[in-house]
Amino acid sequence: MLLLSRLRRIILKHFMDLGWRSMLLIIACYIGSVWILLYTAGETHLLAADSFFYWLLVTASTVGYGDLSPTSANGKLITALYVIPLGLGLFGLAIGRVAAFMSYQWRKSVQGLKPIDCSGHILVVGWNENRTLELIKLLLREMEHQADKRRVVLCVKADIENPMPEHIGFVKVNSHSKDEEMDRASVAQAASIIIDNSDDDATMTAALYCTGRNPDAHTIAYFNQEKLGQLLKKHCPNVECMPSVAIEMIAKSTMDPGSSALHHELLDVDQGMTQYSIIYNHSNSSSVAVIFPYLKAEYEATLIGIKHGDDQRLNINPCLSEEIDRGDRLFYIADERIENIDWQAAQKSQ
Repeated sequence: MLLLSRLRRIILKHFMDLGWRSMLLIIACYIGSVWILLYTAGETHLLAADSFFYWLLVTASTVGYGDLSPTSANGKLITALYVIPLGLGLFGLAIGRVAAFMSYQWRKSVQGLKPIDCSGHILVVGWNENRTLELIKLLLREMEHQADKRRVVLCVKADIENPMPEHIGFVKVNSHSKDEEMDRASVAQAASIIIDNSDDDATMTAALYCTGRNPDAHTIAYFNQEKLGQLLKKHCPNVECMPSVAIEMIAKSTMDPGSSALHHELLDVDQGMTQYSIIYNHSNSSSVAVIFPYLKAEYEATLIGIKHGDDQRLNINPCLSEEIDRGDRLFYIADERIENIDWQAAQKSQ
């Protein structure tokens, strides 16, 4: 009994260590040997092309519907002593291997070890715990109201697993400035890149690298120190640097009570009036005096700012005489994002 138990452990160990090629070869040999044995036993009715694999699968898996079965004594012995015992073991081994492989692939995805093959996505670089998690939730909520659905991918160096495995892509890297690492996050194919690390130096390094790899992406970098953002702006003028405004909000709330609640409402996508933007794409120029009342009357939206063409400056509370040209970005406050505005109707309303 001891010898048999030891032999059984050795056989199981070697079976578990089998590679996919070896296992497929053994299954092929098993199928071939069953066919030969049944042919030798005269069970020709089981060897038809449309019957053999069906009978073998339901028999080896012990399902046994009984619609096909051996009729000779030798055929029954072969089935009982060879087909079922060996087939059951191979069937269980194959199912176990497939399940283990799928589980391993899922774990790799959750752990950020698999490359993300996508384009036009939003890439979030860095991990700032609850702030990054809240950022991702806001992005996903915004995507619900967008016609162009974009995937969100999180790329981190922190030792964490995917915080939202059913909703976002996840890549774990050792460096945010190495090609072979960042290629797994498809950095060169991203439409937008958001860089937010707890350390401003790491944010600066990642921003310089990402801008070099993908200069056409809309890149946003968050800095605790505004001077570092200004320094990055000098080298990469297309990067949108987002400074920390906590101190400014304290001062504002001190002088104008309720300011913090106002800003929170403007950024909250779940309730209240929220700030959005849209491109003015009409061929004819217009003015704030025309667009402002039209947006309010037709869409219950309030125009609050204009960014002209490639100009980096944003004109808040523009005067009524200010011109609006094709390609200008208009910022407004509304309950929901306005997908399409009839600019032609606005021209006729003046």
